[in-house]
Amino acid sequence: LVGDWFWGPYKTIAEEGKRGLRKFELFTKDGGFNLGEFEKEYTRLVDDQKRALTILNTPAHNPTGYSISDEEWDKIIAIFKNLVAKDHENKLILVVDTAYIDFAGKGTDQRKFFKKFENLPENILVMVAFSMSKGYTMYGQRIGAVIGISSNEGVTEDFFYSACHAGRANWSNGNRGAMETLTVINNNPDKLALYEKEKEVCKELLQKRGAAFVKAAKEVGLEILPYIDGFFVTMPYDKPVALQEKLTEQNIYTVALGRGVRFAICAVDEEVCAKAPALIKKAVDELA
Repeated sequence: LVGDWFWGPYKTIAEEGKRGLRKFELFTKDGGFNLGEFEKEYTRLVDDQKRALTILNTPAHNPTGYSISDEEWDKIIAIFKNLVAKDHENKLILVVDTAYIDFAGKGTDQRKFFKKFENLPENILVMVAFSMSKGYTMYGQRIGAVIGISSNEGVTEDFFYSACHAGRANWSNGNRGAMETLTVINNNPDKLALYEKEKEVCKELLQKRGAAFVKAAKEVGLEILPYIDGFFVTMPYDKPVALQEKLTEQNIYTVALGRGVRFAICAVDEEVCAKAPALIKKAVDELA
């Protein structure tokens, strides 16, 4: 189960595992996480199968830039607890995709929600996936990891060996050059401090760009999906390819999604982020 705005390769991952993909409506009309739709669709899956996996990409969701709040997390976890209390045969897996966490929020605020995964019922497995290639500003050096969290040590042990087996079969080993770089940085306090300082500069740049885009979009009346943090802003539109092509004619490069276009604020400076919404809105109006 994924939200109806999601990173496309989730579908490929599901298909590789001979699984299907179901979607729930991600946002409420007022721009919050749609707890009602999530509970309805996840409960339906669990009732059908007795086990179900859902992926929640937060904070700084790709492609929208949304981040689930602490209050929303409390309600999501309550849904999980209710499902296992209703039937102890239910086995639930929550995958939290935190690829962009290092560029979200202030300081380490966006890491506090991890504490909510402590002391959950034994038949709930939480998997936290993260991307070191993003967090360490090594975007092209693809490397990441996944952490299994359970109240049952046997479950985490099974998870560990399953992950090792799958990883060995799919890519043999992680990116050795990236692993070595990260090891050198983290084993040297001076290098680690320099890395943290550099990352904060990048994070501040990104947040200024996001603020400029959101402000300009509001001023010109361009509809965007709820944005809080992250690399991308998405505009819903029913003819995404047509809009993408029209924008390309003006040297504005977007990615056409199923129901809109994604603009990468990570790729352009703050001035461009302030100008782009007016040009996108003009293109939308001309296509109407």
